[in-house]
Amino acid sequence: MPLTLGTDADRFKVHFRGLLGDHFAAQEVRVPVASGSGGEGGEGAEAARTAPGTPAWELLLPAAAAPARSRGRSLQSALRDAVRSGRLAPGTRLPSSRALAADLGVSRGLVTEAYEQLTAEGYLRSDRGAGTWVGGAARAAERGARDLAPRPVHARVDFIAGTPDLSLFPRSAWAAAHRGVLADLAHDQLGYPDPRGLPRLRTALAELLTRRRGVVADPEGIVVCSGVAQAMALIGFVLHARGVRTVGVEDPGSPQHDELFASAGVSTVPVPLDDEGVLTGVLRERGVRAVVTTPAHQFPLGIGYSARRRAELLDWARAVDGLVVEDDYDGDFRYDRTPVGALQGLDPGHVAYTGSVSKSLAPGLRLGWLLVPDAMTEEVVARKRMMDLGNPVLDQALFARLVERGDYDRQLRRCQRAYRERRDALVAALAEHFPGSEVSGIAAGLHVIARLPGRWGPQDVFLRRAAAAGVAVRPLSDYAHAGEDAARGPGLALVLGYAHLSPARLAEGVRLLAEAVQELDHARVQSTRR
Repeated sequence: MPLTLGTDADRFKVHFRGLLGDHFAAQEVRVPVASGSGGEGGEGAEAARTAPGTPAWELLLPAAAAPARSRGRSLQSALRDAVRSGRLAPGTRLPSSRALAADLGVSRGLVTEAYEQLTAEGYLRSDRGAGTWVGGAARAAERGARDLAPRPVHARVDFIAGTPDLSLFPRSAWAAAHRGVLADLAHDQLGYPDPRGLPRLRTALAELLTRRRGVVADPEGIVVCSGVAQAMALIGFVLHARGVRTVGVEDPGSPQHDELFASAGVSTVPVPLDDEGVLTGVLRERGVRAVVTTPAHQFPLGIGYSARRRAELLDWARAVDGLVVEDDYDGDFRYDRTPVGALQGLDPGHVAYTGSVSKSLAPGLRLGWLLVPDAMTEEVVARKRMMDLGNPVLDQALFARLVERGDYDRQLRRCQRAYRERRDALVAALAEHFPGSEVSGIAAGLHVIARLPGRWGPQDVFLRRAAAAGVAVRPLSDYAHAGEDAARGPGLALVLGYAHLSPARLAEGVRLLAEAVQELDHARVQSTRR
């Protein structure tokens, strides 16, 4: 029969195999905190034993029933969890090893080993003649770590841009690669890696990027990094060391670029765009010698840089001996647009190229690559070595195997099919519920720009009603340094991500949005009629 003792010191459950004896009421459950630590102190705790109806803690019974070879670890884990959670409060006395072993039906050696291990870890304390008890600071030292990962907005439907569908991660292929890598990887390859990355991965990346993106890629010049974010930071630190204090960024563009370059001591200068790309004339006017671009699928406008603008940009870089940083954002996802090679392939001496698997596999892998002009390579590698000594070897080897065996190409095709279907579903839903809207940036990428007719404004009212309906949307002006002026065009412009949402969820989200703001349109219709 289970029994819950009532005092703070006795917050654990006991289970009797026999009848409850009167002697149990006299059992002490606390001991004064004694100095010293050491053995499990079981003999000194014999006074706490009960007679043949020995109590066994109910919370340990599942551990006692574990398979024989894992029973010891299970017992330690159960005790540890009980202390961490507070079910065993500081100061609570534990039974002697002999008594608890008899109660649980396990060997005394298992209990003794558990007591000794948890005493060594600081969860328990013991003293000869005083027994074993829960340490006073054990629970405070084991507060759960906070999770500071970005959290999704609490919304029924969130149209956040730049988020892939993580359910498309190729688990089977990844698991197979994991088994293969562990079977083949030499022991010495588990040491500190080349800060540039595993030679095997750099070779595979050189072939992949040359074939798919037209990059001029020498394996010796590729640096494997923790995503595009680290690539930008590396470039920022190297530019700063060379005396560069400003770098141009697209406006509108990614706010993250501002933060990354600021961390390296480099300020960003917003440079506006037109329908062909960044305005090179403004680059000259503002005197910058480096600029960050997303020419394959500009974020967030979704335009592809024209051939003319690409040529102008490279002419500018040569004229000022500058650097174009090419973030190949969404470069792998094209639906209705003829593939255009990377800018780096036209002038590797003035373009730094970076990309990652964050959209094609998962952002949690933190795996990307960087190619810089030859003159910068040694500086980038030195900075990378100082930052983290290189990326995890196993992840690099796994990805290399995926590329070599064609699994990564298959993953890209799988994602492209899924994302094209979702793009079509979003465009159809917008046409149905927001007639007259202009949708752009749809030929590639994972988001669109939807420009709603002016009758759906003002923007602040629209956004409040959307939020109240449980729909999270972000206006284009959120990505502009110059506010709404850089949003370019009349009406209300929204940045709508679709890759992480199913076609049904996309349709539902647009419908909810239309229902939430329909009164705005109705009010304008009535006003027009008057």
